[in-house]
Amino acid sequence: MTVQPTFPTLLERYFTQRLVQQRQASAHTIASYRDTFRLLLQFAQRRLHRAPSALAIDDIGAPLVVEFLDELEKTRDVTARTRNLRLTAIRSFFRYVAFEAPAHAAQIQRLLAIPAKRYARALVPFLSRLEVDALLAAPDQRTWSGRRDHALILLAVQTGLRLSELTGLHQRDLQFGIGAHVRVTGKGRKERCTPLSKNTRTVLAAWVKEPPKHPDQPLFPNASGGRLSAHGVHYLLAKHVATAITACPSLSHKRVSPHVLRHTTAMDLLQQGAEQSVIALWLGHESIETTQIYLDADLELKQRVLDRVTPLNGKPGRYRPDDKLLAFLKNL
Repeated sequence: MTVQPTFPTLLERYFTQRLVQQRQASAHTIASYRDTFRLLLQFAQRRLHRAPSALAIDDIGAPLVVEFLDELEKTRDVTARTRNLRLTAIRSFFRYVAFEAPAHAAQIQRLLAIPAKRYARALVPFLSRLEVDALLAAPDQRTWSGRRDHALILLAVQTGLRLSELTGLHQRDLQFGIGAHVRVTGKGRKERCTPLSKNTRTVLAAWVKEPPKHPDQPLFPNASGGRLSAHGVHYLLAKHVATAITACPSLSHKRVSPHVLRHTTAMDLLQQGAEQSVIALWLGHESIETTQIYLDADLELKQRVLDRVTPLNGKPGRYRPDDKLLAFLKNL
């Protein structure tokens, strides 16, 4: 008789064998899936009053997972998109369990049938050129951290690098000679080179001459020479946005994040006449369809199209109040 593996054993094998060895998942994917299961196991422990290492496969059924996802939205105030990402991680694990423990196929099918939550897709946020200029002027370049922040923001806006790509850069990833560019290995382990403008190249060339705090420090280190955390980048952006608001009040109505800077790069390229395929290549998109969101948000492009269209012959109407008795009945 074949002994079925336990839930803790399957979860460990899923991460060490399936994700790391077989799929060679990125560190970002592994961290995201790890956080999902940490939250799920903590939730199951509260509900079932059982230690995570004592849980069985049957304990993690569709009703428990649905309750977990609902709690994420209510107590942690996550978006529907984040909820769906957590569900994707759980589905991935249970597809693996279906092969390793087929006796639980019926339970797994019910769990895999949990639908993703639909959500409204808002227009992508981005900064205008005036807002970008105000943000770049905010860091105090008389200080080490101010010069670092100015160089980081300039590189982010000009290249559209993702947050993880920015914080993972080293000096060796920069090329200052002919065809100056920055080389990164991005999402999906795809390597790409992004050209540097003359101004960005000048700023970065000056920045790399700063005395290093650590022999193998990242291009944009923290105060001790280590890698900047995601929280650290969000913090420094928020600090400089607060300063830039005095020069550009419109920033007070915007939430500026590293991804908003990435959107700003795409919108700038689009408004300068770059084709969708070029923008997708520039940003490292898997599909050109991903770039469609920038066309949706480009009001200037739509206005230029409208200006070329022959206007329709419409006439303004004249308001005439309803009969008093009909107006009474309408308002009931």
